[in-house]
Amino acid sequence: MSKILIIEDEPNMVAGLRDNFEFEGYEVVAAYDGVDGLERALKESPDLVLLDVMMPRMSGLDVCKQLKAKRPSMPIIMLTARGQEVDKVVGLELGADDYVTKPFSIRELLARTKAVLRRAPHAGANGDCMGFSDVSVDLKKCRVTRRGKAVEVSAKEFELLKYFINHGGETLSRDRLLSDVWGYEHFPTTRTVDAHIVRLRQKLEPNPEQPQFFLTVHGVGYKFVG
Repeated sequence: MSKILIIEDEPNMVAGLRDNFEFEGYEVVAAYDGVDGLERALKESPDLVLLDVMMPRMSGLDVCKQLKAKRPSMPIIMLTARGQEVDKVVGLELGADDYVTKPFSIRELLARTKAVLRRAPHAGANGDCMGFSDVSVDLKKCRVTRRGKAVEVSAKEFELLKYFINHGGETLSRDRLLSDVWGYEHFPTTRTVDAHIVRLRQKLEPNPEQPQFFLTVHGVGYKFVG
């Protein structure tokens, strides 16, 4: 049973979402302001967070930023009001996995939730720690080390790295990476994928100019060989 944390300050909205998600078999917990929501997310480690942008005490964008800094792999779906295009873009740049615009169809939200949960890596399936060469990746603690020293990676770099590890040996197109890691198709462009690959190579490859693990498949995309 997946646990969903709803961070939303409208009680009626929370009640409606709780009823629908529990009917679908999810465990649901809720918080009604940003500060409490952040604390509950860090304490209870839900499988996914539904996060409203407009929140008292701490905005949803600030919650997203702090949560992704501390739990990069925790999936977040932002709930935004119609017309708040800037909030959508900023939320996605901060690491949100998807967004839904209010008013929304509960069926759409459930479908997006299931899609994000499918994309999310499950550490328990293959163990909490994975590695290649002199690099160790702790999926539970969201930490990367190389030769025993911590490597600083952004939230999206960590998600991309985990996706590569979970799909080792597969040729992955840029569009697939955008869809499965970023969770949306039209923003940003495929050049964003290239930029993140460059940074991973710089941090984790013995020789970034001649990569051994994050390989380019010309005309298609990338392949991870660990």
